[in-house]
Amino acid sequence: MKDPIDRTGLRPRFWERVPLKKMTPKEWEALCDGCGKCCLNKLEDADTGEVVFTRIACRLLDDDTCRCANYEVRKSIVPECVVLKPSNIAEIAYWMPATCAYRRLWEGKPLFDWHPLVSGDPETVHRAGVSVRGWTLPEFDIPVEEWEDHVIEEEL
Repeated sequence: MKDPIDRTGLRPRFWERVPLKKMTPKEWEALCDGCGKCCLNKLEDADTGEVVFTRIACRLLDDDTCRCANYEVRKSIVPECVVLKPSNIAEIAYWMPATCAYRRLWEGKPLFDWHPLVSGDPETVHRAGVSVRGWTLPEFDIPVEEWEDHVIEEEL
């Protein structure tokens, strides 16, 4: 018997029962908590592989909503944008924030209580202080050679 689907088009608590590779596209997209951290530019040490986050946001990040301003065509506007999919999460998870639902589920960890799927409220991610709302810097305003000056403390 198939899982029932609610009015949002999502199976109840699907993230607890459905493997990432078996989620519907709508369920996959619903995992995004809207924190905006994945849209922060990162620096990776070529020798150690260490990844650090900066306050420098992708040019498409809307600092108020913490969402991509051109999500459907982001890859054509920002060719270096990494499109996360069930098929590439294993290669990408290491540079995603520790709070990210995709990374947490891939690592076998539960979602946080503030995640909108758990709380039922898309604002809880912001009230919990987990999002980048209001404190990013536009990538074109900061020269790349100065990005190291804007590294933030983010647990990976």
